[in-house]
Amino acid sequence: MSLKEFFKEINKNERVEGEMIKTIFYSLATSLIFLGVLYFFEFRFREGFVTAQGFFLFFAALSYALIIPTIRQVRAYREFPCMSGMMIGMTIGMIAGFLPGFFVASTNGMFYGSIFGMSIGIILGIWNGKCCGIMGIMEGIMAGFMGGLMGAMTAFMLFNDNLRAATFIVFLISAIILFSLNYMIYKEMNREERKRKEDHFSTIVISFILMSITTGIIVFGPRSGIFG
Repeated sequence: MSLKEFFKEINKNERVEGEMIKTIFYSLATSLIFLGVLYFFEFRFREGFVTAQGFFLFFAALSYALIIPTIRQVRAYREFPCMSGMMIGMTIGMIAGFLPGFFVASTNGMFYGSIFGMSIGIILGIWNGKCCGIMGIMEGIMAGFMGGLMGAMTAFMLFNDNLRAATFIVFLISAIILFSLNYMIYKEMNREERKRKEDHFSTIVISFILMSITTGIIVFGPRSGIFG
């Protein structure tokens, strides 16, 4: 199954892969509308918000817009072979832990970034890793645990050394990893029937919840001593 065929499937609307671009749009639109409303009523009155916190919130919105289509793709097939399910739990747990941990640690400190990254990574890792049973769940927990810590640690170590440039690089590499996971799932399941069909309501709800929690912590949450 070639990569060219995967791209063709993305441009169709016959399988869940054909809904990926639309899912990205719904997720990103939900997050940006949420941030736009808050900016108009609250954040625009905060000095330096865009450069200090808005930058990382924007990348958080982009990150969730890439993670959620993968969650939707996994939910559509529901059950996976053991090795595929372990890779799903590990990849989603790692990326969903690393990126939020990185963003929160960049504004609030390593401790709060670690806790938040581990929480999101473990929850999403378990939720998606369970598609193959206990081994996928274990992979999701381990990857979310390590990803949250590593994301926060990376941001903290780069705090005075091109942190924003590193944000672009980290996001790009994570996007490539998630796209590769999308392709792997398609390659493994292209002969299987879709077991769950759903509209984009869940996409909007998950995006709103993740963005609300992330925004609340970054803007209103506690900060380590070095952030004042």
